[in-house]
Amino acid sequence: MKLLHIDSSVLGSHSVSRQVSAAIVDRLQKATPDVNVTYRDLTATPLAHLSGSHLAAAQGAVPEAVGLQQDLAAGQAVLEEFLAADIVVIGAPMYNFTIPSQLKAWIDRILVSGKTFKYSAQGVEGLAGNKRVIIAISRGGFYGAGTPSAAAEHLETYLRWVFNFIGIANPEIIVAEGVQIGPEQREKALESALTAATRLRAA
Repeated sequence: MKLLHIDSSVLGSHSVSRQVSAAIVDRLQKATPDVNVTYRDLTATPLAHLSGSHLAAAQGAVPEAVGLQQDLAAGQAVLEEFLAADIVVIGAPMYNFTIPSQLKAWIDRILVSGKTFKYSAQGVEGLAGNKRVIIAISRGGFYGAGTPSAAAEHLETYLRWVFNFIGIANPEIIVAEGVQIGPEQREKALESALTAATRLRAA
């Protein structure tokens, strides 16, 4: 069984989402020792954001620039990692109400027509529905349903939509909420999220 672990926080060891995503992977490894983990840190090795040259290459244009060739190869490697994974664990902090740009660059490489979704007369069909996706979310404030800031939440809602689009209807999500409110709330949110990680079902 293959597990792909993705982190996208720029905060390194100070990151709540990284701590929770690591706890999720640890839980799954202990419950299923034969899990083979591939780790990708999107801030240590960032992907370039899509450009006109990327899209032209996707339409068949021959990439001439060496840098573009290398980046296209990196994007293909990212896609192959995702396609090969049975389980995908993602650490996703909220930055300015949505996902980090590094994570968006990764998503742009895995949402590929003919690979993870396709168009048909019936509409869009997701092709990645056989995967389990678990997302560790951290948010500085309170953005859950029913809170005054709920309408500004474009992290969890976006990721749910993205994975549903490619056939993963029910990603499992663990949220650490209000981590910038103060030390006490940060500790409380982190402890709750880490506890939730230990209660995940086995791989």
